[in-house]
Amino acid sequence: MRARSGNGRRAAVLGSPIAHSLSPELHRAAYAALGLDGWSYDRFEIDEAALPGFVEGLGPEWAGLSLTMPLKRAVIPLLDSVTATAASVEAVNTVVFTEDGRRVGDNTDIPGMVAALRERGVGRTDTAAVLGAGATASSALAALTRICDGEIAVYVRSEARAAEMREWGARLNADVRIAPWDDAAEALRAPLVIATTPAGSTDALAEAVPAQPGTLFDVLYEPWPTPLAARWSAAGGPVVGGLDLLVHQAVLQVEQMTGRSPGPLAAMREAGERALAAR
Repeated sequence: MRARSGNGRRAAVLGSPIAHSLSPELHRAAYAALGLDGWSYDRFEIDEAALPGFVEGLGPEWAGLSLTMPLKRAVIPLLDSVTATAASVEAVNTVVFTEDGRRVGDNTDIPGMVAALRERGVGRTDTAAVLGAGATASSALAALTRICDGEIAVYVRSEARAAEMREWGARLNADVRIAPWDDAAEALRAPLVIATTPAGSTDALAEAVPAQPGTLFDVLYEPWPTPLAARWSAAGGPVVGGLDLLVHQAVLQVEQMTGRSPGPLAAMREAGERALAAR
C-alpha cells in the first residue's frame, strides 16, 4: 500500500466527538520532523450519517484519514479493500488513498499495541488478562494473538459481553477464558494485564495490585495516570499507557500516508506530552 506522494497533501482525523483528539498534534509534529512543509492535518466532527458524503467529496490532494469512534466500522463499505489486520476485527482506523486512486483501510491499533509493549520490553508472554469487552478489547485480543503463547482471560460485566468476546476469541483463534468482572482483582496477577475500560472503571482495583506485579497496559491517556496505573508503578511494575498506544499507532499511519519510514516516534511523543500538559 502506497499513498500518493508530493507536496500540498492533506490528511485528517474524523469522528464524533473529535475535539479531544491528539492526532493533529502528533501528525503535524511528524510532518515537521520529516520536512513535509506542504502537508496539513485537521480534525472534522463527522458522524456515521455524514461519513459517505465527506469521503466522496475528497479531492486528489488527500493522502489519508484517521478514524475514531463511531466510524471504524461505518467506513468499511466505502473502501476498495481492507487489510487482513483490519478485517480480523472488522475495524478500520486508517484510510490511505493510493497512487492509483484506491481507498485502502487498515488497523494500526493492533500493531501499535504490539509495538508499544515491545518498546517496554514485552516481546512474548505466557498468559495475559484483558479488562473489559468493548471495541478496544477486541483489538487487544488481536494484538495478544501475536505475542501470547497461552490463555487470555477476559473479565466482563455481562453475559452479552461474554458472548461477544467468546465470538472474537473463536474468530481470532485465541485461547480465551471468560471471567466475571466481580473477579477482576484476579486478573492483576497475570504477567500482562491490558485494561481497555473507560475512565474510572478500574479505580477500585488499585488496592488489589500485587506486591510484585507484571506489566500493565492501560489504554487511557486522560486523565493520567489512572489510580490503577499509579499504584502499579508504585509497586515497581512496568506501565504502558494510552499515549504510548496513540503514538505508536499514529507513527504507522504517518508511514503509510507519507511513504516515509521510520516515522519520527520521539517527536510525536513529545508533541503528545506537550498537548496533554497544556490541557
